[in-house]
Amino acid sequence: MMKTNKKIKTALGNALYTLGITIICMICVFPFLWMVSISLKTKAQSYDPSIWFFTPTFENYIRIFQDRGIAKFLLNSSIVAVGTTLISLILGSLTAYYLARFEFKRKEDLAFWYLSLRMLPPMAAVLPFFVMVSLLKVFDTHLVLIICYMLFNIPFTIWMMRSFFEEIPKELEESAQVDGCTFVQRIYKIVLPIAMPGMIATAIFCIIQSWNEFVFALFLTANKASTLPTTVQNFLSVSGVMWGEMSAVGVVSTAPMIIFAIIVQKQMIRGLTFGAVKG
Repeated sequence: MMKTNKKIKTALGNALYTLGITIICMICVFPFLWMVSISLKTKAQSYDPSIWFFTPTFENYIRIFQDRGIAKFLLNSSIVAVGTTLISLILGSLTAYYLARFEFKRKEDLAFWYLSLRMLPPMAAVLPFFVMVSLLKVFDTHLVLIICYMLFNIPFTIWMMRSFFEEIPKELEESAQVDGCTFVQRIYKIVLPIAMPGMIATAIFCIIQSWNEFVFALFLTANKASTLPTTVQNFLSVSGVMWGEMSAVGVVSTAPMIIFAIIVQKQMIRGLTFGAVKG
């Protein structure tokens, strides 16, 4: 009898836990699903939230690609996000390895200074950048956005990769050195393969942050290098908000990151749990 009651309590607890997780997931996903539904409505239907059942139409998607030139903004976002992620990963990983492997005075102070750069609000840095960009005459270019995004991605990469490098035993590198490997060979053949899950996880976060950044892209670009998040302002007019087209742009800008996260989710989990269990 006691075993039966225990099984019932366990099953009831699991059911309640599953129900709670399902409700939380539905609450989190509902805004995105609502945006998708608005993007599939006509202009008249998008202004009426009481319409739940309707015939989907893709006129908003056709309009943003044909009339709004969203493909150009999508390409700009891809160039900036990939470029800043690659450069940040290279420079940040080299700095992180140095902090993880070598001892010198005020090392922790230097590491905290790197972290403090990540704490700087984008709005506080965008005005000085705007002045410098105007003086150098490089306004509205991909290079400007890549450099600005590196200001935040490199400190993040340093702190992420430092912990991964610290988990790699020094003895592995010392053994390779005894076998005749040079410093570059030790990095290439020993350190990088082991730290690759961490680098993938760091790259994922960097590319998502760069893809979604809004402030720098808004103030430092005009047309040629504008990214997807900045297109939101194009759907505000004196006649009202174009909810259908704005929602379509939101879906288009979100979909690549969702697909990307689904593809690399195993690498992300492996990278985040790297070094968590030692045997």
